[in-house]
Amino acid sequence: MSRIDTDDLVEVEKVERYISLVKLNKQLDKDIKKEGATVVTENGSQRFVKSHPAVNDKMKVNAQLLAIEKSFNFISEGTTSSSGENQYSEADLI
Repeated sequence: MSRIDTDDLVEVEKVERYISLVKLNKQLDKDIKKEGATVVTENGSQRFVKSHPAVNDKMKVNAQLLAIEKSFNFISEGTTSSSGENQYSEADLI
């Protein structure tokens, strides 16, 4: 939140949506880990092995996360000089 304009309600909404999607993504990971990446579906005498539905949901959530990440309008933290050159220290590499 410190890297966005908190007076811009659209940006605040993006952050809240992003956090919600990250939580959902973690829950999908737990479900997939618990139940496995594949599930068996039985239809009468037929038996099918399919990917877990959460795998498809996880791909959709990841696409949404990437889209939100690209749309963030971060506030500059003063990492450029007046000449426009980056001002990084050795600590920034850690």
